[in-house]
Amino acid sequence: MAILTLRHVRKTFGNPDNGSGHVVAVDDASLDVADGEFFSIIGPSGCGKSTLLRIIGGLADASAGELTVGTEPVNGPHPWIGMVFQEESTFPWRTTLGNVEFGLEMRGVRLMNRRAKAREMIRLVGLSGFEDRYPSELSGGMKQRVAIARALVLEPKILLMDEPFGALDEQTRIILGEELLRIRDELKQTIILVTHNINESVQLSDRVMVMTARPGKVKSIVDIDLPHPRDSMIIASERFGRLVGQVWSALREESIRSFKQTELRT
Repeated sequence: MAILTLRHVRKTFGNPDNGSGHVVAVDDASLDVADGEFFSIIGPSGCGKSTLLRIIGGLADASAGELTVGTEPVNGPHPWIGMVFQEESTFPWRTTLGNVEFGLEMRGVRLMNRRAKAREMIRLVGLSGFEDRYPSELSGGMKQRVAIARALVLEPKILLMDEPFGALDEQTRIILGEELLRIRDELKQTIILVTHNINESVQLSDRVMVMTARPGKVKSIVDIDLPHPRDSMIIASERFGRLVGQVWSALREESIRSFKQTELRT
């Protein structure tokens, strides 16, 4: 059963009637994401991946089309949806525990209850013992774990992740990806990930959606038929390599088109 459905979603910027220019960022995007699925979105730079994720998260309005969560049409933030960004998003003046419990505090959850839930989520992301540390005392990977815990403590049914490991080195990305799969399996979470990294998309996903160069459309969806539970050793398998090649085959032409679009603008 689909937990998220998009039908003919379109996003434009600017107004052609007032001379400000008119850019189509996302065009005619339709997809279904199943409950409990790990679904990745990949495409060339500037194709509208993050814009589409922001529309799903209620942080941007679609210019046309429909978005449904469960059976409910939505046009803004939804309590079922949480989000993790690439940018540093922890509060530097709050400890790990203070960061993770922040959303519960804003909801008015009593101190004892929110502390208990926050500590459990910190344990789940592997940061037990770091509850009293401030972000300046944590590595980049640990800070992203804090951000993930802060989103998950609100118990969203759908977790949106926009390049969450983009600023990290390759080894850390692989290990955190493995940890993310473990958390997803434990919580039965639906995750939608935007990434530029083909290996990451194949390592983590059940399906990978490839978008075209701008205007971003759905070009193809690749089924990732790797076994679960799945750890990072999967990247050494022959099947993994073939799937990476399949995604790149769909993406290569769009990356070249995007590169040429950039050349024309410079």
